[in-house]
Amino acid sequence: MIGVSTVGWILRVLLGASVAVFAYAVMASILNKFKIAPDEEVDPEAVVPVDLKFRCIVCGAEVTMTAAQGGEDPDAPRHCREDMVPA
Repeated sequence: MIGVSTVGWILRVLLGASVAVFAYAVMASILNKFKIAPDEEVDPEAVVPVDLKFRCIVCGAEVTMTAAQGGEDPDAPRHCREDMVPA
């Protein structure tokens, strides 16, 4: 009788450990899919002074951009979940 309860206890422990390992593996796999590489560093030499003004079409907030990465026009910032328009 002692052998039966010991075997049952060992099976329960093994089953619980295997379920825990499986749950850990699934959650680690899900979290690994959220990994995002950081943005590349901006070269300080490539930043140039600009004088751009943007206005939010929803609430009217205004933003003045004084520096941007050289070589291309910067994208308009977002406010109120909408792209701002040049003012």
